[in-house]
Amino acid sequence: MRMEREFTLYTDGACAQTIGGFAAVLVHPDGERHVSLSDGPYGDTTNNQMEMMGVIAGLRFVHKRMGAQRVLVISDSKYVINGITEWIHNWKRNGWITAGGKLVKNASLWEKMEKSRSLHEFTRFQWVKGHAGNRFNEVADKLAVTRRESNDRNKSLGVTA
Repeated sequence: MRMEREFTLYTDGACAQTIGGFAAVLVHPDGERHVSLSDGPYGDTTNNQMEMMGVIAGLRFVHKRMGAQRVLVISDSKYVINGITEWIHNWKRNGWITAGGKLVKNASLWEKMEKSRSLHEFTRFQWVKGHAGNRFNEVADKLAVTRRESNDRNKSLGVTA
């Protein structure tokens, strides 16, 4: 039986006073080789949006570099994990309206995340506790914070919550 190789993508976002950054760390199936990407600072954003952008950018990066893969996305955001694995199905069925009758926040980013997910052979999602010593989660966190605090010109996601 052939073992399927699976890449692991650690993602994170950081935001303070509406300025944010995001990052992703792609870990090779061997568990050691990895490559990181990050971007920011973005103005007029939220932490949830930055968490989502880490996933979107990471999945797109994998596809651009290697085509469709098996990917395990690890995030310390329960919003991201629950949203993409549970809530999104009802949101789509209800025309992007919540159970409470309100518009889904960040709907355009949820659509982008789902599209990025569909580029791959198989994508699964897993939550990890943040700031708990997980090596690559800590790397992603540091990169996201660094991008949030960088002196680069503020960018805009063009997304309304």
